[in-house]
Amino acid sequence: MSDTFKLTLAQLNPTLGDFAGNAAKARAAWDQAKAADADMLALPEMFITGYQAQDLVLKPAFTKHAMAIVDQLAADCTDGPTIGVGHPLLTDGMLYNAYSVLQGGKVKTRVLKHFLPNDGVFDEKRLYAEGPVAGPYSIDPLRIGTPICEDAWYSDVTETLSETGAEILLVPNGSPYFRDKHDVRMAHMVARVVETDLPLVYLNMVGGQDDQMFDGGSFVLNPGGALAVQLPKFDEVITHVIFTRTPDGWRAEQGERTPHPNIWEQDYRVMVESLRDYLRKTGFAKVLLGLSGGIDSAIVATIAADALGPENVRCVMLPSEYTSAHSLEDATEVAHNLGCKLDTVPISGPRAAVTEALSPLFQGTTEGIAEENIQSRLRGLLLMALSNKFGEMLLTTGNKSEVAVGYATIYGDMAGGYNPIKDLYKMRVFETCRWRNTHHRDWMMGPKGAVIPQRIINKPPSAELRADQKDEDSLPPYEVLDDILERLVDKDQSIADCVAAGHDPATVKKIEHLIYISEYKRFQSAPGARLTNRAFWLDRRYPIANRWRDPSGE
Repeated sequence: MSDTFKLTLAQLNPTLGDFAGNAAKARAAWDQAKAADADMLALPEMFITGYQAQDLVLKPAFTKHAMAIVDQLAADCTDGPTIGVGHPLLTDGMLYNAYSVLQGGKVKTRVLKHFLPNDGVFDEKRLYAEGPVAGPYSIDPLRIGTPICEDAWYSDVTETLSETGAEILLVPNGSPYFRDKHDVRMAHMVARVVETDLPLVYLNMVGGQDDQMFDGGSFVLNPGGALAVQLPKFDEVITHVIFTRTPDGWRAEQGERTPHPNIWEQDYRVMVESLRDYLRKTGFAKVLLGLSGGIDSAIVATIAADALGPENVRCVMLPSEYTSAHSLEDATEVAHNLGCKLDTVPISGPRAAVTEALSPLFQGTTEGIAEENIQSRLRGLLLMALSNKFGEMLLTTGNKSEVAVGYATIYGDMAGGYNPIKDLYKMRVFETCRWRNTHHRDWMMGPKGAVIPQRIINKPPSAELRADQKDEDSLPPYEVLDDILERLVDKDQSIADCVAAGHDPATVKKIEHLIYISEYKRFQSAPGARLTNRAFWLDRRYPIANRWRDPSGE
């Protein structure tokens, strides 16, 4: 009996619904594993279909097609390493999240996910049946236990596997990013290793799916929690891990241990890769956006240039009589620094036409928000016209602070197909601009250097919909607003908690009210990169019609 076992880990990026493409990636990885004389190739959770498929898995035709692809993959890969691959399974009228082990041209065994996550972005209890806790399977010369993703977050499944003879734990995952998520994963996996005294392989996928980014960062732990292997964040990687039998059991040999970047870089890369993959997976190659000369559109333009290349980004300036000269200059400088095309479409003519058309109905009323929002909606109309004409996806540029309190015009500046900064609070926008101006990486397709002018970072934010307008005319300073929002939205704190932290009660109540009455806008907003575990969409599901307000601050 051999005293070594070579496991090939495929940290790859599937495309949801592209069964043939995903299977081709699996076969290419298997070829590499075979060339390396590996004993087994491991692919992530739900790799054949892509993840998360949501209600698509409830279509029997979808799941049956995926199952047929798995059978064909087994038939295509007979003379070489065993394959472990995730997919949905429909059997006896029940739908499961499954991991199939393929060997000798057929399915050798299947593991069915037991613990189904039902929080945050996950609804697996709604979709899948709970699988039984299974024992390990044998791939000579060892016995492998496979807890699927959430199964390894609790001790029940891994302890059962240990007690029934597992010698290593292989954990396939589809685990999406949120800030500091890697530390959470590592803490859970170290706990499983300590409890079972077994080596553990944590295999994650990479790539974007709608708002979610699967960030990879796969790793291997030896008993005691010692790190043997750590793969890069966000990159597709195929690597080979050698396990050796020792008097104390199987141990992973030391392999690559790639250091992970800091949170600022990870957040920025999530925004870049999410946009890049969203475009690729939806069939778009180019984008456009309104470039106002403000900080939000500047960072979105930079993200787009880094994701797609400057030649695939069209920036459009849509000035009115309220647009300052420095905004025109700043927008021009951003586009020049990035190397993006810049078009200018003044809205003064269209605005005059709309004003004239509405004048009989608006006569005798005081000019206010309705007139201001006409400007924003005209910009949205013109940008969407360009998008339709040239096949370029329109990006919207509202940060999380604005999205939270509704400081955006529905059918105006909210128009668009994707929002890279939807989960980035305004104060983080400032810091992200500073970070990007001083850092450049190989995965960025935009130019090096300070692409965002310092004046954009320094000047007071303004929507420029009326003379001398500033955001602080309507909102608290962003350092105050963001702290309140993080407490109310991200931490689910009460009004009383915010007041106890030093905030003015009336201000907190105003912000709470704005959050609730803006729910209808968020319901119609574009998807955007998820950076936190309280992003606006699947993480936070609130009713639109809602009269409740927190009485704790009264």
